Amino acid sequence: MIPPPPINSNAAKGYFEMQGQNIRIRLKAFDYRVLDASTQEIVNTAKRTGADVRGPIPLPNKIEKFTVLRGPHVNKKSRDQFEIRTHKRLLDIVDPTPQTVDALMKLDLAAGVDVEIKV
Repeated sequence: MIPPPPINSNAAKGYFEMQGQNIRIRLKAFDYRVLDASTQEIVNTAKRTGADVRGPIPLPNKIEKFTVLRGPHVNKKSRDQFEIRTHKRLLDIVDPTPQTVDALMKLDLAAGVDVEIKV
């Protein structure tokens, strides 16, 4: 854990405001490899700035299945099935420092990853 900054500095105000708070990050993506890479990038950034990270916790996948007719006219029994799998991960950042918040805001993640952040 990083020691607190001097009491009279501006960084001290942000440090003491963030004490006792958690940041919960939910990540969603269709491709699990991109999702895992983004998750690892967030974990490395948070640990580098002195925050404690809980996770990543894999959440259940959402599978949407679509059934469509193959032909435009006849053959009702001839069908194709498609599915979309949405992979999810959950991260908790415990007692983040102001440097952690700044680093997470500047972090550039891969395209195709949906990020939800709750403080």
